[in-house]
Amino acid sequence: MASSFYSNAQHVDFESVLGMDDHGMVSMFEALMAFGLRGFLGCPAVVYEDALVDFFENASVRSGVVISTVGGQLVEISEELFAESFELPVDGLGDLSEMPKEAIFDARSIVSLSSEPINLSGRKNQMKMPFRLLCDIMAKAISVKAGSFNAITVEKFSLITAVICKIKMNWAKFLFGVLKKMVSAGSKQAKGFAIQISLLLATFPSLELGESSEFPESKVLTKKTVLRFVSINDRDGAEEVTGGAKKKAISKKRPAADVGAAVPKKKRSFKKKFVSSMELVEVAEEAIPIQQVAESLDVEEPRCSSADAVDLIIQQVLDETRAADAPADIAQPAVTEEKNWFDLPYDDLVKRWEAERPVVTASDTDEDLANCGCCSC
Repeated sequence: MASSFYSNAQHVDFESVLGMDDHGMVSMFEALMAFGLRGFLGCPAVVYEDALVDFFENASVRSGVVISTVGGQLVEISEELFAESFELPVDGLGDLSEMPKEAIFDARSIVSLSSEPINLSGRKNQMKMPFRLLCDIMAKAISVKAGSFNAITVEKFSLITAVICKIKMNWAKFLFGVLKKMVSAGSKQAKGFAIQISLLLATFPSLELGESSEFPESKVLTKKTVLRFVSINDRDGAEEVTGGAKKKAISKKRPAADVGAAVPKKKRSFKKKFVSSMELVEVAEEAIPIQQVAESLDVEEPRCSSADAVDLIIQQVLDETRAADAPADIAQPAVTEEKNWFDLPYDDLVKRWEAERPVVTASDTDEDLANCGCCSC
């Protein structure tokens, strides 16, 4: 069906839209005319559906010329014929990659609905209403892209920039390039230009085009359809803002269970970084109880874990701190009477433990602790 070639198309009735009371819309359409696009966007809205189907089924590109057969007759469309038929400009940029970056930067602020430059990966509702419609025209009638027409793309915005910043474009080269992509094998370019191709085919006198059909009124931009576009976009924009606010409000409420589940359990760890002795003293308050330390001495084959090594470091710092605060305590006579380990004072118990097992120092790294030599850990 030929209708698939213009299901997303857009045509402009310039006489109608230029009579609108909306100054912004009128200025936008006047800019399109000033850049030589009236002949392309506003040509007679007639479609030869049978001929159009034939054209796309048989078309290809040879030596830069679009060649096809329609009703068994050869058709050749060159860039020159294309430019002359629609009175298109042939001077200026032919590739959007050549668009000046400063022009794109300026355009982001010119079209913005707010005081901030628009986001080029955002949606067209960031733009003032005339530029939203211009975005649609560029997507549907110029670049003929399928997909979401609400999304801003670099290509669409570059085309918008050319119009509003008065950048000279070789529209003949650019638009003919789009046509060549439409008929190139393996191309992902959507097929379009239904009215324009119908007009071109009508220039071949010996061609049998069949019956013509009018282009759908809903796809022609007139006073009526532009006002409808404004109404729909205003409504959709309001719904989007309201919907976003509702989602945000809902996200604030979380069940108590979820909050609790999100809190990770505390894990005991030793980070490889420098800490002061005061910080080590505070950690010592959470060290293994003395009774557990003493009981570990009764084990026949004591094993040293990384946590034990940390406790040893902490205890050494504690001892050094006590020695500085109360040196008289260290000068006590050594215990000569053999006592059971559970009868020993805390300090003596620690000394005995230190004599039996090597002690690491606070300068040791995590790698030293992992290879302490006192176990197979």
